[in-house]
Amino acid sequence: MDKSKKFFAVNNINWEHRWGYKDTSFVSKGKKGVSLSGSRYEICSKTLPKLIPFAEDVLGIKILPDPQIKEVKNKPVSKQKVNKPFLDELTSLFDEDRFSSSDKERLLHSHGQTTSDEVYKVLYSKLEAFTDLVFYVECEEEAKTLISLANKHDVCLIPFGGGTSVSNALKIPKNEKRMVVSVDTRRMNKIESIDEKNLLATVQSGILGIDLENKLQEMGYTAGHEPDSIEFSTLGGWISTNASGMKKHRYGNIEDIVQNITLVTPKGIINQIKPLTRSSIGVKAQNMIFGSEGNFGLITKATIRIHKKPEASTFESILFHNWKDGVAFMNKVARSNLIPASSRLMDNSMVRFASALKTEKVGSEKLIDSIKNFFVFKVKGFDPKQCVVAIFKMEGSTQEVLYQKKNLKVLAKEYSPVFAGSSQGKSGYNLTLAIAYIRDFFMDQNIIGETLESAVPWSDIIKVSTAVTKKLQELHKKHNLPGSFLFGSRLSKVYHSGACMYNTIAMSFKGVEKPEEVFEEIEHALRRTIIENGGSISHHHGVGKLRKDFIPDMISDGSVQLVKDIKKSQDPTNVFGVANNVFND
Repeated sequence: MDKSKKFFAVNNINWEHRWGYKDTSFVSKGKKGVSLSGSRYEICSKTLPKLIPFAEDVLGIKILPDPQIKEVKNKPVSKQKVNKPFLDELTSLFDEDRFSSSDKERLLHSHGQTTSDEVYKVLYSKLEAFTDLVFYVECEEEAKTLISLANKHDVCLIPFGGGTSVSNALKIPKNEKRMVVSVDTRRMNKIESIDEKNLLATVQSGILGIDLENKLQEMGYTAGHEPDSIEFSTLGGWISTNASGMKKHRYGNIEDIVQNITLVTPKGIINQIKPLTRSSIGVKAQNMIFGSEGNFGLITKATIRIHKKPEASTFESILFHNWKDGVAFMNKVARSNLIPASSRLMDNSMVRFASALKTEKVGSEKLIDSIKNFFVFKVKGFDPKQCVVAIFKMEGSTQEVLYQKKNLKVLAKEYSPVFAGSSQGKSGYNLTLAIAYIRDFFMDQNIIGETLESAVPWSDIIKVSTAVTKKLQELHKKHNLPGSFLFGSRLSKVYHSGACMYNTIAMSFKGVEKPEEVFEEIEHALRRTIIENGGSISHHHGVGKLRKDFIPDMISDGSVQLVKDIKKSQDPTNVFGVANNVFND
């Protein structure tokens, strides 16, 4: 690999601490206008006149043209802890382009994308703990050598994929006294082999999702795994968090996609001898790697299922009168065995949010838009403050796609819906990647937002919505926060017995002391409310350190002990001291 072209996390393409690409951000344009810079997404370079009025209406505050809190320019980083024998041996074995101790690299590798406890702190305050060295591993043999050195010299290793974690999983444990080395895997980014007969690919763990998909597409294949973070997250990260993607109904969750994993631990290698179609070989050790969150070792590669690129693809969007009808319809879709690749339902808050990201129509387009609105809200009697929208993406053979679309019409008929068509469905689907940048625009206004996703049984979805809204009202009043708040839900994946309920919250903290701590308290209480009303800790974001308090609500003491025993057998000296999930700091 050409040294001048080697990947470093601090670069000219990505934001260092904010979300996404440096050429992309929401910026003020005029008094109330907003635009997304760059050209990567469908809505880029278009004026969005409805976003600020929407935010002001929902949050009950004024959004000003300039940032209301200033980013810390010289971000504090603690003095590097150095284990000299380890560093001496490391530098004797590896070229200097394999590691970095620069403050910028150390800071970037000391956090993920959790809003209040990581991004807010690094931008406007300071983090509490830092990695001491960043090592860019380039192959499995290097991983083995590095782990051996860390074990020999009592150094802590923390695996690092794309840095998109929203569970504090990358937060450096405060009580860690050893030298901490962040192991960035993104140079391990190759597709090692393609088995075209059996439709399998063996892929290195540090490959970014978008690169994996693009390379497969060039060869006529797809993996089908499309998380919202696909541009920045890695295959290893997906496995370690037990991830899910937007098209899971067709291609499966990560545990369905992955057929074999190689994990390097201080005690050796964990994997199957070869990927198996399906097997009864006793307890499968690789199943313990899903959701392991960096506690056991370093994932170096995986064999995944791939598919021929779909013959046909289309979208659909359907309006329902209210959340109750929409949920009932999605329940029927889940049990129909004809579920489109991506199936989502947005509640009214999320519908209005998505509408606020539309450009203002002019001329004939404006006339057509007004006619559509007249038909929906006047003729069909939809309430703009109650209606919800389901969005679908269908992939497969032409016959499959047509049949799925027909099935949606049959299932929806009893709810008197309005079918808004494929173009509306496509724009709603494609908005997913761009919408993540909004967080940082509003954070500069001292508005903190976060997502709380959970797996919820069908019987409890309405109950969770009601309970979280009520609790949020109580907490907003208790902390005397300005204005009001945003709470919205969408069902982003559906199952036979329940759905992934993806909740979004946001509120202003203008004039509030230590807003990140207040928000953290609110978020924790809301997660408790979700669990008390039938939901889980997480559907696909993982546990990390943020949600570990709720582990006793999810699994038995015996289950916790089993996980700890596995850790003890594979990493007895706690080389991988990331302290996520059931493990203590």
